[in-house]
Amino acid sequence: MSKIPVVLVDDHALVRLGLKTLINDQTDMEVIGEAGTASEALQAVGHFHPQVVLMDIRLPGEGGLEATRQIVDSFPEIKVVMLTSFADEELVMSAIRAGAVGYLLKEVGNEEVLRGIRAAAQGNSVMDAATTSRLFARVRAAEHKEEEDAFRDLTEREMAVLFEVGQGKTNAEIAQSLNLSEKTARNYVSTILEKLQLTNRIELATYSVKYHLSERMKRE
Repeated sequence: MSKIPVVLVDDHALVRLGLKTLINDQTDMEVIGEAGTASEALQAVGHFHPQVVLMDIRLPGEGGLEATRQIVDSFPEIKVVMLTSFADEELVMSAIRAGAVGYLLKEVGNEEVLRGIRAAAQGNSVMDAATTSRLFARVRAAEHKEEEDAFRDLTEREMAVLFEVGQGKTNAEIAQSLNLSEKTARNYVSTILEKLQLTNRIELATYSVKYHLSERMKRE
């Protein structure tokens, strides 16, 4: 059985030694190269052409994120997994944008590191449970803020009209439901279109569904 070739990138020799011992004890993977700086990482990857790179984020020189970006640009078939001490959501997002397929904290157990290498070699994404939890919390917070801001510029009456539009009602039906004249209902729809920078009633209906206006109206 062929082994997964791995390059280790970390500026601490003892960390590399521990990882090397762990990996080389496995029957399905081996360390074929090491590096302690970003520039050394690029040289090692170009020379050894591994299948997986375990990359620390904090490196002397350009840093692990830039090294990852350059590796992925030059060798898109090589999978980079960030192995770091920093549990920071922004760093996770930066690592993903740089092209890394995974993000593991150094505090995770040996088995999780090994599973991460195997998963990356198979083309799968890798993330430890703690990082995944933080990342999903950030995504949920962002989605909540986006939803809250979606109707920020609308008055309560405009939101009521938009809700009716989302139900597929005509201007006449909206006027009857909200005790308005048909002209006033039509004017409200035009104002909402302008505020939301949309062009037609179908887009308005889609917008109200996307940002869960009906659920918001029930809460209020």
